[in-house]
Amino acid sequence: MKRLQAFSKVKEVYDRLDRDSLEKGILPMHSTQDGFWGSSNIDIVYDFFVKVGLEKYKRFLDLGSGDGRIVLLASIFTDATGAETDQELFERAVKIRDSLGLKAEFLKKNYLDINFEDYDFIYVYPDKRFSPELEKKLKKELKGKLFVYSSVYLPYFLKKGKTWWVDQYPTIEYTR
Repeated sequence: MKRLQAFSKVKEVYDRLDRDSLEKGILPMHSTQDGFWGSSNIDIVYDFFVKVGLEKYKRFLDLGSGDGRIVLLASIFTDATGAETDQELFERAVKIRDSLGLKAEFLKKNYLDINFEDYDFIYVYPDKRFSPELEKKLKKELKGKLFVYSSVYLPYFLKKGKTWWVDQYPTIEYTR
């Protein structure tokens, strides 16, 4: 399946899911046991992946992958994995992946239990400040790049690189 075709299919599924939720009066966001999940804008993230050249990276990891939309977008470009602790969001991601026939891995686990050294592109849309445990883990294990969507919560102890702008939304690159 061509990249643009695959993108259209992913976008269609998540747009329908978000529209159905909104028609029921439910926003595509909610609290989870470990934080807060809010959906990302598929068009903006896809354009960012094109700009950054995601296909040149070997392994992608989404920290707190929610309903899987970003991991499935990334899977169009490269080997993609998402880590999520919320059972409902995890199951939704797996179900959508299977319905689309895309190849992506979803792990039902805390991202602090994953070896970051195995990934050269780590993505996060943080819902709170970076914990000392996450900062320490990134300082120790980050071999590639960390990309932080939005500029609300940013790491303190990593080297800031380029800020990628798409439709006035920043995604900021970090290295060790």
